[in-house]
Amino acid sequence: MNLLTFAKIELHNLFSKPATRPYPEQPREYPQRTRGHIENDVDACVFCGLCSKKCPTDAIQVNRAEKSWSIQRFSCIQCGCCVESCPKKCLSMRQSYTEPAQYKTVDTVCQTPAENQNAS
Repeated sequence: MNLLTFAKIELHNLFSKPATRPYPEQPREYPQRTRGHIENDVDACVFCGLCSKKCPTDAIQVNRAEKSWSIQRFSCIQCGCCVESCPKKCLSMRQSYTEPAQYKTVDTVCQTPAENQNAS
């Protein structure tokens, strides 16, 4: 490559828009059907366990006795089988990806017992 073609490319790049987006100031907007990470509305969940049975990687564990729902985020492959099989539709796919982490963790959500409203 000679010096004239290099100068032509440099001048073109100097006066054109950047090829990338400024990430922290302008976050990416994901398409409508993006498969992100699983969210659970634990108040609507009946802890039936269908999501854990349908999960191909066994990333979801449901404990009926403790009314808890756990997911291993880095084992989940975002296939959406659990969302489709949920009878109460309390699972949803969020349009963002799991944050990078140094260690694998298990996210657990527990249903808080409803307080007795008749108590004085």
